[in-house]
Amino acid sequence: MRKAYLAIICLFAGLNAFAQHADVQPVPQQMSESGQRITLPGIYQFTGDTEANPYAVQQLKQLLAGKHSAKEGLRIYIGEKGDKSVRKFARQIPNRKEGYYLCINDKEIVLAGNDERGTFYALQTLSRLLKDNQLPAVEIKDYPSIRFRGVVEGFYGTPWSHAARLRQLKFYGENKMNTYIYGPKDDPYHSSPNWRLPYPEKEAKQLQELVKVAKENEVDFVWAIHPGQDIKWNQEDRDNLLAKFEKMYDLGVRSFAVFFDDISGEGTNPVKQAELLNYIDENFVKVKKDVTPLVMCPTEYNKSWSDPKGGYLTTLGDKLNPSIQIMWTGDRVISDITKDGIQWINERIKRPAYIWWNFPVSDYVRDHLLLGPVYGNDTQIADQMSGFVTNPMEHAEASKIAIYGVASYSWNPEKYDSEKTWKDAIKNIMPTSAEELEFFAAHNSDLGANGHRYRRDESVALQPVAQSFTDSYIKGGKYNESDYTALQETFGRMTESGDILLTDAENTPLVEEMKPWLAQFKLLGETGGEVLAMAKAYESGNQELFMRKYKHVKALQQQMFQIDQTYNQNPYQPGVKTATKVIKPLIDQTFAAVTERYNKKYSTLLDATTDYMPHKLISDVEQIKNLPLQLKTNRIQVSPALEVIKWQAKGFITIELDNVYPGLSIDIDFGKPEVATWGVLEVSTDGKEWKKIDYKQEKNRLTADLKKAPVKAVRFSNSQDKEQEIYLRRFIITVDK
Repeated sequence: MRKAYLAIICLFAGLNAFAQHADVQPVPQQMSESGQRITLPGIYQFTGDTEANPYAVQQLKQLLAGKHSAKEGLRIYIGEKGDKSVRKFARQIPNRKEGYYLCINDKEIVLAGNDERGTFYALQTLSRLLKDNQLPAVEIKDYPSIRFRGVVEGFYGTPWSHAARLRQLKFYGENKMNTYIYGPKDDPYHSSPNWRLPYPEKEAKQLQELVKVAKENEVDFVWAIHPGQDIKWNQEDRDNLLAKFEKMYDLGVRSFAVFFDDISGEGTNPVKQAELLNYIDENFVKVKKDVTPLVMCPTEYNKSWSDPKGGYLTTLGDKLNPSIQIMWTGDRVISDITKDGIQWINERIKRPAYIWWNFPVSDYVRDHLLLGPVYGNDTQIADQMSGFVTNPMEHAEASKIAIYGVASYSWNPEKYDSEKTWKDAIKNIMPTSAEELEFFAAHNSDLGANGHRYRRDESVALQPVAQSFTDSYIKGGKYNESDYTALQETFGRMTESGDILLTDAENTPLVEEMKPWLAQFKLLGETGGEVLAMAKAYESGNQELFMRKYKHVKALQQQMFQIDQTYNQNPYQPGVKTATKVIKPLIDQTFAAVTERYNKKYSTLLDATTDYMPHKLISDVEQIKNLPLQLKTNRIQVSPALEVIKWQAKGFITIELDNVYPGLSIDIDFGKPEVATWGVLEVSTDGKEWKKIDYKQEKNRLTADLKKAPVKAVRFSNSQDKEQEIYLRRFIITVDK
């Protein structure tokens, strides 16, 4: 009778299987609610707190701080399936890893996990539901659709700080992510040349603390090693790798990965990779009873780079032990995960792929912030992937917007709502200035032109107005007053939101990361407002007002240029770009149009240019042809590529300048010390006739002194009959302007 009574009070007749009133992220698999609100009393009774997941119990007691445990009051049951405390609720607990049952009514609260991690997640849901000392009466049966969910810190650029990683791990626990893969490309003890060496004492202690905090938040700390660039396929390096794993095991690490991405040479051999990984699996993973299955990232980690005839992926599928997880980025390096794409890879590797999703990573567009929603991945393929981890930006706090979305998607893809989750993420990260952050994020989500051809929606709500204004004013010289007003309001909000966010003290790490972009955003808003004022002044024939506004725009452009030249001066994509997909082109085009009209009407020679790229990159190399150019005073540079470039026979790269200039130098870095005898360097004075020039090479650097000879174009060609594998670290032309 007791069991029946308990079941009755936790079930609410006539309710839908899922209701949206109680807002929970990630969205539970099953949730029903009565509409009743329960105020937490001052006293409560604990059942199970001595045997349940200690981290869940600890957080629950923190949640109930100020209230008192007694032998009466609201009863709280907490525990894992099989525990005496929750045995009577066993049938309600989903029989799935990390599943849980949560029941809240005016008699009791039940937090029952299928395992310890499930109990922890039940607590996270309870915490999310508690607002102003009140809880909704709900019954939830929940579990993740995808086994491994989380983050891979695998980007190029400045690794996260220790403090940022600690904040991240807490954030993952709160959002039911169970995986953090530590693999920063710029950690020398993770990759070449020092992967064989132990961490220095300071770094080792920090890693030890990360492992501890990860455990407290039910996150698997996966330490990854990246040995492929200089590994020797012998017993000595096998022993070196196992010795390094033992060192990490001593620091508390219980999950491991081996990365073979972005390498060339002997390290790419799939047979040797499989032999090494199986050796590790059999002599380390399976020997240690508390170590989770090994994860590997292959060299061919996306479809566009794979060579089916070479058999790399099928070799891994055939030879790798079945328990070893294989990572995959999709059809391209940067791509969304589709049903067809995941079926393609799973057939070859003979196991569900472990998805490494390259968003919001920005190491190839480091002058942008990627703050938009998570969307584009198929919501019906959860059973076809073993894991889903996001590769973030070097900006840890700013990445949380997307990480929050990935947490929701990977927990329950079928009920994932991209737009709602994005808005919820922003409220979660910066509650007091959520409106301003949402506005800023909506205009800072696209990547701009990039070599991977991956773009995201930006300024979506403004696009119809921007198009209407472009069609009417820029093309026809007239504008709709409602369009003008809407743009004026948008530019005003840009200034306002920039100021508000710059002074927000609620999340100072986030503000610090965004500060250059906030300042640039604010200036761009001011510029937009003044450009509109120029249009109005021209229309009314007020030359004095027009010139005042024109001068102010030029001053604002100069300030933006200074920010772009001063902040975020990384070696790859330096500078600070904001609102580049819709707003900035609209402002630039409007400025040019109204200035040119003024010049024509009043016979003046006002400069109508904004920042633009007058030069061209031309290439038939697939991985190069879409790379953007950078212009820094008298230097024209190809944005470096981070991955291995497969440069086909007779393939070329050309930089064509807008005019003929006295050439100073050419500086190229292909990332390899071998002399580049495979290539030919040429210059042209007209873009048609070419002259071969000599260059000198020291280690990776190829340089040529142009001695102020006239240059219109520079070309480097693969003169050989075979493909070359190189890196494109640097390709710079310096001219005398």
